[in-house]
Amino acid sequence: MLIDTIIEDARWQSIDFSALAETAAQRTLAHLCLDTNAFEIAILACDDARIADLNTQFRDKPTPTNVLSWPSQERASDEDGGVPHTPALPMDAELGDIAISYDTCERESRDAGKAMSDHVTHLVIHGVLHLLGYDHIRDLDATLMEETEVLILGTLGIDTPY
Repeated sequence: MLIDTIIEDARWQSIDFSALAETAAQRTLAHLCLDTNAFEIAILACDDARIADLNTQFRDKPTPTNVLSWPSQERASDEDGGVPHTPALPMDAELGDIAISYDTCERESRDAGKAMSDHVTHLVIHGVLHLLGYDHIRDLDATLMEETEVLILGTLGIDTPY
């Protein structure tokens, strides 16, 4: 298994989060031609209170958010819009950690009129891409990340969120 899931909020069971996260992460790595059996990711499926604590602790933002990620290594390209550096095995086998909040995801999916499972799949892909060095702070990096998300979502039959 690529994903080690820690479910702190039982509501995640309603969308079979562990299977959904595994599929999304597997598809992301496969799309980037990375061996899905060679890497590990830990995902915490929590609520708004827990993610707000994490957001405060690690980003000094005392509010809940949908997803947070902590890459084990810095893999971003120095060039805006450049493809991030590929993880080197065996040292980079642990890609990093992700936390995702049920409350925020449920609210966002409801407000957007999207299926919760589709929205969460997108956010897991988004988090995995962050672990791999993708980002959306610089304009060309954001374009690369969004295009990559759309391509991966398309392989799962999920429409573009943008």
